[in-house]
Amino acid sequence: MMISISKDKAIGSASVRTSKKISRFLNVNLKPFNITTEQWSVLRTLSETDHISQKELSELADKDQATLTKILDLLEKHQFVKRVSNPADRRSFLITITDQGEALAKKVAPFIEEIFVKIINGIDEQSIEIYQEVLLSLERNIDLLLDEENN
Repeated sequence: MMISISKDKAIGSASVRTSKKISRFLNVNLKPFNITTEQWSVLRTLSETDHISQKELSELADKDQATLTKILDLLEKHQFVKRVSNPADRRSFLITITDQGEALAKKVAPFIEEIFVKIINGIDEQSIEIYQEVLLSLERNIDLLLDEENN
């Protein structure tokens, strides 16, 4: 007799638990670089798309404004990013990665890649592709549901 597990437990709880474990593992491994996974995601985003408004960065890094402000304050304190006046809008700033931030991103990116190689160890390529497709589908569905709620 097979016991059925609720979708809440099988998908919701499992996703949250896995996400937390990945974050915890990454945070432990990022300690020597003096940054957290949250800070890394912002720094990585800036290393890919530099000189953008805080609003754009918030969308690209998938962080709310309040959280992003705190992260930027810390990254700026360590001189990894800086806020520069936005010539198009004097009330806002553009966020730019510094040479120090760029150097850190170049060091951390391959390190993070190695960590994910360890995390996916023993999982075949086809399963990883299916997993990515499922994640994208879940994300799209959630975005659609959020759009419906906001309209």
